[in-house]
Amino acid sequence: MSGLRLLLAFCCVLLPSIAGAHVTATGIAVVAIEEREVRYRLTVVPSELPEAAGQLLTRAMAGSRADAEQLADAMRHAVAIRIDGAPCQPGRVAVQDIGAGMKALLDYTLHCETASGRFELEEDWGDLFGAHYLTIATIRSAQGSGGEHLLGQDVRRISLDLGMPAPLGLAGFVRLGIEHILTGYDHLLFLFALLIGATSFWRVLGIASMFTLAHSITLSIAVLGLVHPPPAVIEPLIAASIVWVAVENTLGDASLRRRYAITFGFGLVHGLGFADALQPLALSGWPLVRALAGFNIGVEIGQAIAIVLALPIFFAIGRLARAVIVYRYASVAVAAAGTYWLVERLLEF
Repeated sequence: MSGLRLLLAFCCVLLPSIAGAHVTATGIAVVAIEEREVRYRLTVVPSELPEAAGQLLTRAMAGSRADAEQLADAMRHAVAIRIDGAPCQPGRVAVQDIGAGMKALLDYTLHCETASGRFELEEDWGDLFGAHYLTIATIRSAQGSGGEHLLGQDVRRISLDLGMPAPLGLAGFVRLGIEHILTGYDHLLFLFALLIGATSFWRVLGIASMFTLAHSITLSIAVLGLVHPPPAVIEPLIAASIVWVAVENTLGDASLRRRYAITFGFGLVHGLGFADALQPLALSGWPLVRALAGFNIGVEIGQAIAIVLALPIFFAIGRLARAVIVYRYASVAVAAAGTYWLVERLLEF
């Protein structure tokens, strides 16, 4: 295989989408069941959604009444709730900016005949948020927590007896972690940029281990509520980390010790980005431990899958006579993607 073909294959793995850092968007819904009223509060990140949906949310948050009403109609169509067999009636929908344009809160009120009995939630955001959109829904009522549930393309409906916890199991959070890393092209691009030029298994293992250690630390402390970094700072820093490593690759300044230090330092930043998927759940006790452990395991599994798929390309390039040139071209492509994301995220504020 020629060096050009290897480079093209490499870029196909690294640059599947520059338009967005994630193709699977995850929303966090807290469903509070009160006396004859249900509050469905959904937090989403507009930049992770399809372009039309993201722009609609952005305009609604900026005060456009027409867009806010369009969004409200879409929400009433996407979300249906029944309690004890009786459908809850749609009520007010409010759109709030809760993250300097980075996060949107959709606050939907429904009116119900009763607050006890069998609770049913049916949700389908596919038309607006895309087929791969997922919601983590936490159900809360006066009888206690109904646990956490994963809704998406495969599961559109949940049903439970209020007061009987049916939490999202460890496997559900593992799946969420796998999808988060495998569709998080900014995180993958950073990891692959670190591995450019790695021609031995032990170097790959060392870099991957440093990244794992670092992001596990900050993921844990952020989800535990010990730090509260704003996405407006973290997201541009993640993009900047990609540019930094790519430029370092291009200049040829990447000793193993320095590479480990860079991996650990920026890995701490990426961990804070991972935490954004779990923080809005506001879990505590065993549910928090389960969610944190499952999500982190999922991230590691997804990371391992990505590395195993990319390694044959890295090692094949390393055997080329002009491997250094191929690495530099690849690093330039990575730097371009990172710069695009950096500018995009800075302009969002």
